[in-house]
Amino acid sequence: MAMVGMGQALVIERGYRNPARPDLRMEVLTFTDLARRLPGEEFRRVHRLDFHHLALVHSGEATGMVDFVDVPLRPGTLLYIRPGQAQRLPATSGNASTDLDATVVLFTPDFPARSPATARVTDDAFGPAHWPLGPADHDRLRRALADLAAEYNDLPEQDPEITKELLRQLLAALLLRIARLPTSDGRAQAVTEEPYRLFRHELERSFAVLRQAHEYAARLGYSLKTLNRACQRATGRTARQLIDDRVMLEAKRLLAHTDLPVAAVSARLGFTEPTNFSKFFTRESGLTPGTFRDTQR
Repeated sequence: MAMVGMGQALVIERGYRNPARPDLRMEVLTFTDLARRLPGEEFRRVHRLDFHHLALVHSGEATGMVDFVDVPLRPGTLLYIRPGQAQRLPATSGNASTDLDATVVLFTPDFPARSPATARVTDDAFGPAHWPLGPADHDRLRRALADLAAEYNDLPEQDPEITKELLRQLLAALLLRIARLPTSDGRAQAVTEEPYRLFRHELERSFAVLRQAHEYAARLGYSLKTLNRACQRATGRTARQLIDDRVMLEAKRLLAHTDLPVAAVSARLGFTEPTNFSKFFTRESGLTPGTFRDTQR
């Protein structure tokens, strides 16, 4: 992982780098190994990654943060941080929690073997950041991670091309197991409906310029009713609520991650007046943009 300076920004940007095997776009390690790489002050800073970060907790307790939401980590918790998300590494009482026993997998978006089912996990900007697993799911994923780690550690001893392909397939199998996990409310993750899948893709491209749900529906060729029904079945929220969620998330990332003036953040997100942005942000978060920025620093 390489640090990129961002002036006085709070967030540290990290691009993928495997220090042990520079030609491999994935790594399997323990949380303790990961924590040892970072000095204490850097460990406690907020990071924004351009790669995927999976962690399965086996023992110990700590609190992480993903996109400004605290995530409790306990035995059996699966943590999943996607590229672009802001995260703070798990800590206990503000200190690096190096006694947390967890298996960590870091990988670039292009590494795992892809399929529509794996993409449901890797490409879902609204996907869960963590799952509290039951004993059976924890054991199943722990075995899958052990297989992945064994192949990763055997790489120098085996045919490298075959082993790399095996790692790609084993990682894809792990993602498929994650795709079958229930959501936090206990529901099974349904196969993504086409209107929602297309909306989610378009929202990532256009949230700064399209703010009305009917505009997305028209662009995608669906009625607003059909789009809302698909969004509610997938997430429990309407298309308009998901649009506001995505704009708010980007606003928080920019406020915490950059030193852009609030007016510049407002313009980048497509608001015609900074006052409209401030009203929107305050209504959605309960804090003014300036207060939110101060709390992150």
